[in-house]
Amino acid sequence: MAADDVDGTLAAIGPRLRAAREHHGATLAGVSCATGISTSTLSRIETGRRKPTLEVLLQLSKEYGVSLDELAGTAPAPAAEPRATAPLSFGDDKAVLPLTRYVGGLHAHKHVLPALEDPPARPRQVSHDGHEWLCVLYGRLWLALGGQDLILTAGDVAEFDTRIPHGVANAGLGGPVEYLIMFGPQGERLRLRTPPAAGRGSRGPNRAQAGREAQP
Repeated sequence: MAADDVDGTLAAIGPRLRAAREHHGATLAGVSCATGISTSTLSRIETGRRKPTLEVLLQLSKEYGVSLDELAGTAPAPAAEPRATAPLSFGDDKAVLPLTRYVGGLHAHKHVLPALEDPPARPRQVSHDGHEWLCVLYGRLWLALGGQDLILTAGDVAEFDTRIPHGVANAGLGGPVEYLIMFGPQGERLRLRTPPAAGRGSRGPNRAQAGREAQP
């Protein structure tokens, strides 16, 4: 492997490690406790300011359940499996069904937030590098995006830079909310390739673009 290829592979490992950690639903502090690697070291590796050693890569590979080939971007494409991937569960009862199996680049998930019995609090916000595209399939989703509070319903789409603080919650009582997420950990964005239909006038902004005051 040429020197340029080695440098490129090492430069891409940091974002892949961040994507693997976020896919795993872990925080830097949680990974630090589990592995003994300091949070500052983990952060510097994820942002490319420090090259990981083989020992660190082996620890993180085991912690995230991914192979070294996946972290290096050299894993072969997986063969199709007859069975669907089992959904992952998180502490807030959210279920996440991965729709892609590789680490790095654009990847997709289906999220399901359970029904609520009490009105929700404003979603806790996080921020990180990347770009996200979100589409609601069912129910009412509360998207707190920076200082905005948007209520999205089935068919609404939101696209945003994940460096903006953001968080979501079920905005409706008595029913779950389902939505799709496509996320580019290195800022990858979707590219529209189909032109608008001829003869159609321009449409006004949808609810995700215009924003509405949250009324969960």
